[in-house]
Amino acid sequence: MTTGKVALVTAGGSGMGAAAARRLADDGFKVAILSSSGKGEALAQALGGFGVTGSNQSADDLKRLVDGAMERWGRIDALVNSAGHGPRAAVLEITDEDWHRGLDTYFLNVVRPARLVAPLMAANGGGAIVNVSTAWAFEPSPLFPTSAVFRAGLAAFTKLFADAHAPQNLRMNNVLPGWIDSLPGTEERRQSVPMGRYGTMAEIAATIAFLVSDGAGYITGQNIRVDGGLMRSV
Repeated sequence: MTTGKVALVTAGGSGMGAAAARRLADDGFKVAILSSSGKGEALAQALGGFGVTGSNQSADDLKRLVDGAMERWGRIDALVNSAGHGPRAAVLEITDEDWHRGLDTYFLNVVRPARLVAPLMAANGGGAIVNVSTAWAFEPSPLFPTSAVFRAGLAAFTKLFADAHAPQNLRMNNVLPGWIDSLPGTEERRQSVPMGRYGTMAEIAATIAFLVSDGAGYITGQNIRVDGGLMRSV
């Protein structure tokens, strides 16, 4: 399938970000990838796109990604924001510096590229942004304290963005993965999932691919759980 559309993937050198990039390329998107290792650049080239080795915490690196896509293809239709790993510690032992690192890793990683691409998408008639969040955004786990705190904030930002930019046909949604095979498997975690297994990176990628597709054109401001039934509350 050829769509003629363009997708950017941040933190896309490995894990769920890389899986999303591969799936979008399979669906016909031209793909540009930002990652802090060289893996994203190599993957993008293998997929027929281009990559930038840099940080999603750097406005300059993000601008290089966006400018590169516009120079090559003249449009941006989708943005997928993945993330690295933020600080972990007992909640009162997290330093101010580490809270700020968590903010950069799990919240501003979305805000920064959204600022850059939203005007370009709007000028082109619309677009979709999907953020990889966490199943623990609303039921926080002490295993992932900074992730849970800032991704709860991300849910609020996503709704604010969706409300403000829906008239421009811009959509933003969050995918909330549970235990996924990008992480080391443990029997205890597996047994905690009603489906009795870890999810796969391919399943997360498929959800992302749907959310940037025309079939999801009426979905915005949402938090989509992909966790095998692990979380039950609304």
